[in-house]
Order: sequence, then structure tokens, then C-alpha cells
Amino acid sequence: MHTPYRTRRPAESPGPLTRAVATCLAASAVSAALAGSAPQSAGPAAQPPAATAPEAPAAAPASATPPAPAPPAATAPSPAPVTPPKDGFVALFDGTTLNGWIGDTKGYAVEDGAIACTPTGRNMYTAKEYGDFTLRLEFMLTPGANNGIGLRAPTDGDAAYEGIEVQVLDDTHPKYSSIKSWQAHGSVYGIVPAKRGALKPAGEWNTQEIDIQGSRIRVTLNGTVIVDADLYRQAHDGTLDGQPHPGLRRTSGHIGFLGHGDRVLYRNIRIREHL
Repeated sequence: MHTPYRTRRPAESPGPLTRAVATCLAASAVSAALAGSAPQSAGPAAQPPAATAPEAPAAAPASATPPAPAPPAATAPSPAPVTPPKDGFVALFDGTTLNGWIGDTKGYAVEDGAIACTPTGRNMYTAKEYGDFTLRLEFMLTPGANNGIGLRAPTDGDAAYEGIEVQVLDDTHPKYSSIKSWQAHGSVYGIVPAKRGALKPAGEWNTQEIDIQGSRIRVTLNGTVIVDADLYRQAHDGTLDGQPHPGLRRTSGHIGFLGHGDRVLYRNIRIREHL
């Protein structure tokens, strides 16, 4: 059946707000389409990456202990300085050997820094000769021991007569109760008697100094002067023992230990020459 014709109403014009919304939507659509179809601008041309410098090693923590400095290179030790002899004295005995001594060196031994006369010990002398000098030493006697110190002596003959002998004797021992005055310890044998009483008992160390200049001789025992004499004057009217002593006229010779086989020890033997 035929539908009767309807008259179409004219379309309404959009209002201002509707037109604005439509315009905005259209612009958005266009922008979206362009974004999808056109490549995005890369902006300024990309620069090649700059070369990267190698990283510096990490610094040590501030609290780290610095390494110890290297030890100095080893150097050869400097030679010990030469010490001049004290008061001008030089040693006649090195404390370990009998170097510098001649004569009966087999009759003496070195014991604990001392020279010891053995049962076979007789005369042992310095290799060098001396004239005017001061001799200092220490000695120890054993009970009844007998020895002597030779001055200006030759190496042959009896040093008590051919040279000069200062007696070394335990004169307090009973077996020497009847000796002559010029045989006591410290006497110039046969010539000048020594004062007695300064000698220490056997087994103790004594200190002794002998000073001889020309015909003058002085012997000091443990700080006491026991002999102080002029040898020429002392023997002018004859010697005390009545024997000739040609050694009194000698002006130089050897220093010696004159043993009789008794145990006597000497140490710290020093000399100062008077030149």
C-alpha cells in the first residue's frame, strides 16, 4: 500500500557551542592523522658521540696508610777512629797473645787477660828496648811467690846484675822472714831497699808504677811511694849486696819478667816513654 508522502523538516543549524566543539574535534583528528603519516622531526642533526677519556684510577681512601719508605742502600762501615793512648801510655800486652815479647815465652801463658808465669817460667822480655820511661801494671802473687821486673836489661846474663831488677815477692810469707832489706818486694835488688807494708795479701791484685829517668828511680805500690832514689849515689860507696852491678850504667834495654817457676800474674801493662 502506498505510504503517503511526508514532508521532511529542514535540518537545524548548529549552535555556536556545537560548532566550536566540532571544530576542535576536527583539528584533533587532523593532527592525529598527520602525526601518524608524517615522520617525527629529529630536531638538530645528531652529533657523533665524543671520545671518552679512560677513567683515572680510583684515589686511595684518605685513611689509607702511606707505604713505608724504602730502606737506604747498605754502605760499608766506616773504620773505627784511632783513639790516641790515654795520658801517652801504650800497652805492652794486648790481653790475648804474647806478641811483642821474646825470650822464654813458653814459660808464660795468657789467662783471662793476664800473663801468668808457669812452673817452668824464667825470663821473658819485651822485643823493644826502652831507656827512660814510666811503667804501670797490676800484679797478683800466690802464697810465697817470687818474680822480678827487669829494667834496661840485656837478653843474656843475670838481669839483676847486667840490668836492673825490681823485686816482686810475697815478702810476708813465713819462708821469707829472714830476707835482707834489699830483697823485699819493690826493692831495687841488691841496691835500694823498699819500704814495707803497702803490699796486699797473696791472691789480691796490686797496682804498681815504676818511673826511671837517668839514674833516678821511683817505685809506687798501691799509691804509696816505696822507693825514691838515685842509683848512682846509692852504689857510690858499694852496693848493699856487695856484688858488682854493671847494669846500673846502662841507659836502655829490655823490660822483662824474671821468673823462678812460681805463679805470678800480670795485667794492664802500659808504658810511657820519656823522650
